[in-house]
Amino acid sequence: MEVQGQITVEFVLLVGIVFPVVLGICVYIGDDTELSQAMAAARCGAMEGSNIDSFAIYPKDSFDNNIDKHPRLNNPSSVKIINIDYKNFGYNATYNKTRIQLRITASCPTFHESDKNPSGDRINFYARKRISELYGTSSQTNSAFNPAYSNRYVFTTADVKWI
Repeated sequence: MEVQGQITVEFVLLVGIVFPVVLGICVYIGDDTELSQAMAAARCGAMEGSNIDSFAIYPKDSFDNNIDKHPRLNNPSSVKIINIDYKNFGYNATYNKTRIQLRITASCPTFHESDKNPSGDRINFYARKRISELYGTSSQTNSAFNPAYSNRYVFTTADVKWI
């Protein structure tokens, strides 16, 4: 009895089950990859914002504002990013995307309480900016990059938590 040119039922079942499972896993990994890339971009942006705060590099109008309201910000300091995490708020019908809120924790022992909010705003700005640049969505948002967009997510930021 010749069996050339025939495939076994086991092979057909194996391919019929494994192929859809692999496709399902790929879709799941794709979602996680996008969120991981966005979080990495947010980390880079937060670090850039903290470095700019640490070096006291400001545009002229911000520098002039700081002389009166936040003179400590015009001097170098040591701003350190402690942690960046996120909270998933689920699907948002306004944006037709899943809403993610970034929560950044930072530390700077030399800052007064009044200095922390403007410094935190800069850290948040650069975190959102990096996400927008990564996904090429800068034209879809405002000048503060709030919110920032990716293909599946919309990113907002909570106030920086200072410890």
